[in-house]
Formats: sequence, C-alpha cells, structure tokens
Amino acid sequence: MSIDGTPRAEKPEPCSLLVFGASGDLTHRLLLPALYNLARGGLLPDAFSLVGVARAEMSDDAFRDDLAKALRKFATGPVDEAIARKLVGNATYLEADAEDPASFARLGQGLERGEAARQAPANRLYYLATPPAAFAPLARRLGEAGLAKEDGAWRRIIVEKPFGTDLASAQQLNRELREVFDESQIYRIDHYLGKETVQNILVLRFANGLFEPIWNRDHIDHVQITVAETLDVGRRGRFYDQTGALRDMVPNHLFQLLSLVAMEPPSRFDAHSVRSEKAEVLDAVQPQSEADALRNAVRAQYTAGHAGNVEVGDYRAAENIRPDSTTETYAALKLQIDNWRWAGVPFFLRTGKALEARLTEVAIKFKQAPFAMFRDTPIEKLAQNFLVLRIQPDECITLTFNAKVPGPTIRLDGVGMTFRYKDYFDAAPSTGYETLIYDCMIGDAILFQRADGVEAGWRAVQPVLDAWRNAGTKGLSFYRAGTAGPAEAEALIRQNGRAWRSLAEGCR
Repeated sequence: MSIDGTPRAEKPEPCSLLVFGASGDLTHRLLLPALYNLARGGLLPDAFSLVGVARAEMSDDAFRDDLAKALRKFATGPVDEAIARKLVGNATYLEADAEDPASFARLGQGLERGEAARQAPANRLYYLATPPAAFAPLARRLGEAGLAKEDGAWRRIIVEKPFGTDLASAQQLNRELREVFDESQIYRIDHYLGKETVQNILVLRFANGLFEPIWNRDHIDHVQITVAETLDVGRRGRFYDQTGALRDMVPNHLFQLLSLVAMEPPSRFDAHSVRSEKAEVLDAVQPQSEADALRNAVRAQYTAGHAGNVEVGDYRAAENIRPDSTTETYAALKLQIDNWRWAGVPFFLRTGKALEARLTEVAIKFKQAPFAMFRDTPIEKLAQNFLVLRIQPDECITLTFNAKVPGPTIRLDGVGMTFRYKDYFDAAPSTGYETLIYDCMIGDAILFQRADGVEAGWRAVQPVLDAWRNAGTKGLSFYRAGTAGPAEAEALIRQNGRAWRSLAEGCR
C-alpha cells in the first residue's frame, strides 16, 4: 500500500495499538518513527491510541517523555512538533506480566476505560515487540483474559521474527498461537516486505508483458539472492551464537525474496491467493538428504580484519561467544525448485556478517544467446544478461546487456540501464514498517507470512541445520572480515559453472 497520503489510501478504523516490550529498542528505533510517518501522511485513525505494555512500573507522563526523546533521536526526517505532540500526547502505559495472569485482567480493564473515554470501538492491534520466548505466553494470557475474542470489534496480533528456530519449534509456535487466535488474526511481520523494491517484484513480474513470458527455465539460467552486512555481531553475541546466519536470515528474509521471484501468478491480488502461491513455491524446494545438504551448503565464520572501515576481531573472541563455537556467520546455499517453471534452474543464496559491503539484491541471470554471428569476438568477455533488483543500500533495478562499441569494427561491450526510485518518485524516508503497520490496521495480510509458508521455509532448511549439527567442526570454513566471504562459497557456485556477482558493484 502507498503511504504518501494520496486519496487512494483509506484511513483505518479507530483502534488501539498495544506494544508489548514498549521500552525496547525496536519500539524506539523503528515503530515510533513509523507511526509518526503514518501520522504525517494522514494514515492513522482519527481515534488512535498508542498503549505501551511492559512489566516495569511507569507513569503515562514518563512513557510520553520517553517516546518524545526517542522520536527526536530516531525520526527519519524533520519532526513537526504539532504532529508529534498529538501522537505522543495520546499515549498511555499499562503494566502486564505473562507470569501474572491477574495483570492481564487489569490490562483489559484499563483498555476498556480508555476506549470508553475516547468513545472509540474496541479494535485492538497487539504488537509483540518482545524476545521470541515471550510470544506464546503472551498470546496465551491474552486469550485467558478474553482479549483475543472478536465480538463486534477486531483483534489482531503482530509477531516479529524469528518464527521458531527450526521446523519443530515453528510448528509448535504456530499451534500455540492458533489455540488463541484464528489464522486470520495473526500477522507474522518481516520488515523486508515493507521495502518498496521488494513489493515492486510483484509489479515488475506481473504488470509487464516484457518480463513474465521469459520468467522461466527456458530463458533464465540461474538466480542469486544476496543479503550481505558489514556489521559484525557486536553486542548480540549471546543471541547470535545460539542462532547463526542460516536461522537468522534464510527462512525469513531470503526466502521471502525467493518466494516473490519464483511464485506462480496468483489468481487475484488478495492475501489468500498471494500467500498460497508463496507457500506453494517454498514447499516445492527440492528435499535434500544430509549428504546433499553438505554438498550444497557452505558455512563459515569471520576472522579478524576490517569491514565497513571498522576494525573487526575474530568472531570467537567476541563478547559472549564460545571459544570453540561452530556457529556460522556466513551461509551460502544452492537450492532447486521442483516444478515446471523452474526445473533445472539453480537458486544460489548467500548471507553473512563482516563482509566487504552492505548489500541486498536479487539477480536474475538470463541464458546467453547463440554466438555464431560473433565467433570472432572474445565470447568470454561478453557481458552477462542480468536483471538486478537492488533493495539496499540504494533501491534500483538494473538490466545489463551487450551493445556495439562505436567504431569501424564490430566490438561488443556490456552496458546497463538503471531505474532508481529517487529519480522518478519523491518517496519520503521510511523505516520499512509504515506500510506493514498500516496494512495491519486495515486488515490487509498480503505482505505477512501465513503458517504454512513459515513451516515450508523451515522444512527447506532443516536438512542443512541437521547436517551442520551432526558434522560438528567438519566443513566449517573461515573468511577474513571485509572480504566477499569464504573461498568455499566461490567453489560452490563455480562448480555449477557460474560466479557470484561482486558485492562492491553498485547501481550503474
């Protein structure tokens, strides 16, 4: 959905947004600036209430002061004080603890008092900005207190990633959430899907006759999906050493990109149709044995170096990291999709920390044309036909192709055509959460994961998780911080006759 304030965007019904974990980093850095941007665009309800929920005692005034300071610090642009006062001035704070069932009864009473005072309907959006271990207990307490039941008003719950740590835990979390909430009430959020370029994948594919007819195994050689970071683990060592690059990034961010690129055309543009096709293509990822997984996956840790102009130490020397840790900070996979459209087309995925550049992109490599006409031209020097969808740090779409170099002889060289969002659209800076929060309030679930899609993603990576766990240190590689990753990742793609795109290559 557009959040530019145009008449096409409907204003949501009056509602309360309850943020569990309201004093945390996610609320300060992302949710509050996103709410301000929605307010600035006229896309918050007329009767909107922001309610912070946490275990600690805090007065409404102290909560409002905390929000005001956070907004000044993390806003994506200049702050209009009148808009900020209206947003923050209506905020309230309520205490609730999942270990104290009575506190949720008091929470419900506080909500009812506030809604009565505003003469607003009891539409409520519960945002779980908490550690994952709290998702199921909080949902359970909401159900026990009668706060999940829809009785003349809607109730929705937003769950942040990660959705489990493997297939079994994801299935368990889905069961526990659906014991309280109907699937239609659950919004599993992945902020990558709030980015314009990600949403534009659907438009690029299905609104252009130029691309859809050639979006198949007859014309596409392979697909590369990359999410690279220059940051190291920093102070997240305790979390990261229990998680790793594969769990942290692949079943959510990278698979969301894969599903949008590889899905079949939905019968209509609605949540059920789009999410069904996304889940189906993830379910079609070719199953692997542990032996296959070891051949088709690379894991590695970074060692000391310089990344992002910052000196980086060994991963194993970082705070809260086990000195004998086998947790990967880099993962690369080769996957196949078992369906008619993609038979024989490899998908290469890679993600890692402390790399030479920050980059998120999808690169579609088209098959080369026959070169009989140009047999006297150095074929190996011809440009490869890539369609690249760059998501960060700069949003653009680039198509590379061969053209004749001016002159009396036939010489070919690669050229690129680039579409940059900033050149065509005056898009305001955003956090990536604006569209997602807005869609939750209007009940549009297209950009959110459904239970079957989450489980299909974990099912695809489970053989890799099992293989790496059973292999111990065997097969664990290393790469110097500030490089493109381990040599083994280069070997993985080269043994299939391809090569990774450079991480340093920007929008041309």
